[in-house]
Amino acid sequence: MGVPSVGCSVEQVGGRLLVRLSGELSLASAPRLRARLLQAIVEQPHAVVVNLADLVLREPAVVRVFAAVARQAAMWPGTPLLVCTPDPQTARLLSRGAPARVPVFSSIAQALSMPKHRRTTLICDTLLPVADAAVRARTLATEACARWGLPQLVGLAALIAAELATNAAVHAGTFVAIRFALGARYLLISARDGSGAAPRLDCAPLTEPATGRGLLLVEATAWRWGWHPTADGKMVWASLRNPRCDHRATALVITSWAMNGTGW
Repeated sequence: MGVPSVGCSVEQVGGRLLVRLSGELSLASAPRLRARLLQAIVEQPHAVVVNLADLVLREPAVVRVFAAVARQAAMWPGTPLLVCTPDPQTARLLSRGAPARVPVFSSIAQALSMPKHRRTTLICDTLLPVADAAVRARTLATEACARWGLPQLVGLAALIAAELATNAAVHAGTFVAIRFALGARYLLISARDGSGAAPRLDCAPLTEPATGRGLLLVEATAWRWGWHPTADGKMVWASLRNPRCDHRATALVITSWAMNGTGW
């Protein structure tokens, strides 16, 4: 017996994306839907509005996919996920308690009438796939932290930005769109390239102390990191906790590195 399919159509409505779902959503088909919604979020609209009016939920637990996408969207790139359903039972499942709660509306018009979400502060640039891409990425990270009053994050942000830029330049060999965004809780760093190949953690022994660390360093220093496929490649992102919200986050990372005898 095959996996029930979920139809998905996307329409641009002003600065927002309206996603209409149809068919049957099951636990088996939920991962594909999650990937499709994350791909829409990668385009960084003002909001993603998901209409469930024509969708059948085969198991109550499948509503968790929307909470998972909403949490990811809040982490990066700060895009709200708004869900519309005329069914009271589905609305109750979606709205039930934190952290599973997602914004639910009874109609598309109601969701689209919500005030525009405050955009995060951005710094963006496009890097050539050359050796000094990492240098430019470090410079941008330093400028971003200086502009936003985050001296505690300069070292970590510069390290992560350089590694993301180097990874994209070396392995993708395409232009790299690097982006820094300041949200209420996180400093977000992302690199978008033209290769659809999944990023890979390389655990092979290092031949040179200053190179080859790549995503291992990102994993060790970032609060969270991940990647999403895009229409023309992929986006790799990482986040650092804004020390204005939690001074302990950066201190814990720095202490961990010091205890392990690792520098940057």
